[in-house]
Amino acid sequence: MIGPDDAPILEFDPARDAVLEPHLAIEPFELPQHVVLCFFRDAITAFVEEHGGREIGRLGSEIGSYPVFEVELDDRRLAVALAGVGAPLAAGWLEELIALGGRAFVAAGGAGVLVPDLAMGHVILPTSAIRDEGTSYHYLPASREVGPTADALAAIIATLDAHRIPHVAGRTWTTDGIYRETRDKVRRRVAEGCLTVEMEAAAFFAVAQFRGVSFGQMLYAGDDLSGEAWDNRDWQRHDTGRDLILRLAAEAVLRIGVRDTLP
Repeated sequence: MIGPDDAPILEFDPARDAVLEPHLAIEPFELPQHVVLCFFRDAITAFVEEHGGREIGRLGSEIGSYPVFEVELDDRRLAVALAGVGAPLAAGWLEELIALGGRAFVAAGGAGVLVPDLAMGHVILPTSAIRDEGTSYHYLPASREVGPTADALAAIIATLDAHRIPHVAGRTWTTDGIYRETRDKVRRRVAEGCLTVEMEAAAFFAVAQFRGVSFGQMLYAGDDLSGEAWDNRDWQRHDTGRDLILRLAAEAVLRIGVRDTLP
């Protein structure tokens, strides 16, 4: 049996403090407790302009600096930030937003579909994520999957039901290797109930569980991996799906009651 001495990814350390903590690496700014993380810069720009939002701070890495916005929706404040692509950056920016005061999060993104008949733009609600990436193993002991928090999941479902948005719920497959999604792996993931594949959900859920904040995710059906040949479906240009998923996420996050204290 392979153990921590053989595979460093299994060396989980539950210590609460690390050598580098998020608050040491960021410039502080005032952040609302409710935060939407969105992967689509074009949708963020349109949403912020529509609601008269303003830039309140920035998140950054070696790939650049990106604004965090504050908007008002139904007379309540929320923040909208670009989500990092890939588990490490996604987790890092989430950590920084938690350090700044974020307590309730909903992520809005897209995913490749693994099963047929999920039309472009269909809303998908991950109920758990298969941990086929590395980041989550630094936050939780090794396990097959990790899930969103119950309050965030309930808030998303309530929002979708309120607008009568058709959606499906099920597992997602979080992977670090977008060019290693082999046919055999796809078949195995489908057999265990995965509807989609993406690169961040497991890390998001693990960070949220470790830090004690609320977190849920919404996806829209993008490219199609269910057939013998990959079908891009021009999913990056599906503006309607991208705009809708952000609007729904903004409403959903405000349904989540914030927690007074963290672990």
